[in-house]
Amino acid sequence: MTTVNVNGIRAAAKKGFLEWLAATEADVVCLQEVRSETAQLPVELRELDGWHAVWAPAAAKGRAGVAVLSRVAPSRTRIGFGSAEFDNSGRYAEIDLPGVTIASLYLPSGEVGTERQEEKERFMAEFLVHLVELRARAAAEGREVIVCGDWNICHQQIDLKNWKANQKSAGFLPEERAWLTKVYDEAGYVDVVRALHPDQEGPYSWWSYRGRAFDNDSGWRIDLSVCTKGLAEKAVKAYVERAATHAERWSDHAPVTVVFDVDN
Repeated sequence: MTTVNVNGIRAAAKKGFLEWLAATEADVVCLQEVRSETAQLPVELRELDGWHAVWAPAAAKGRAGVAVLSRVAPSRTRIGFGSAEFDNSGRYAEIDLPGVTIASLYLPSGEVGTERQEEKERFMAEFLVHLVELRARAAAEGREVIVCGDWNICHQQIDLKNWKANQKSAGFLPEERAWLTKVYDEAGYVDVVRALHPDQEGPYSWWSYRGRAFDNDSGWRIDLSVCTKGLAEKAVKAYVERAATHAERWSDHAPVTVVFDVDN
C-alpha cells in the first residue's frame, strides 16, 4: 500500500512517475494533488495498464484532486465523505476491497491568519466525524479501514526537522496536533508508520523545493497511513521511497509504502 502526493500528475509523469508506477509492487496506490480532470489526462495516464482507477478531481480547475489505483476492481467507490462544502473539492476518494476500505485524503494545507486556515479547521471538524462513523460502519461489516494521504499535519516534534521554528506555522500548530491526537485516541486509528518506527526522526516525506531542504533532509512527515487497529497489527514494514538525488525527484513528496501481512 503506497501513498504519494504527485504535485500535478501530468508534470510528474514527465519526470518519472509512470516508470515508478510500473515498478512498484504495491497493490493499491493513493494519489493526492493530481490537479487534473480525467478528460485532461493523456492516454497513458487515463488508461493505466493493470490498474483500476477512481479519480476525484476538484471543481476548481488545476487544484487538489485525489485518486485511488488498485490492482483488484473495487466492489464500491465513493467520492467525498458527505460534506456539502468539501465533496467537490477533490480531497477524498474511497474504495472497498475484500475486507478493507481504503481512502485517499488530501487535507487542506492552511495558512495561519487567513481564510485558508479557517477552511482547514472546518474540514478537520467534519472529517473527524466521518472517521468515527467510517470505523463504526466498517466494524459492523467486519472490515478494516486505512486512510492514506497528505494529512498536512505533523503530530510530534520528531515528525519535522525544524520543529522549533515552525511552532506557529500551519501544519504544526498546537490545535492541529491536538486534532490528530483525537484521530488516534478518540476515533481509534493508528499512525502505522510511527507505530513501526516509534523513535525515529521522520522518516520525512516532504521537502520544500526552496534552498537545500532535500539535500539536508530538512523535511516534514505529513504523508500518513492511518488505519484501524486490526489492520495496523498486520503491518510488517513501512518506508519512504526517497529519491537518490534531488534531480531524480518527480514530486516534492516521496511515496510512503506500508507492507501488510494480510494472510496472518
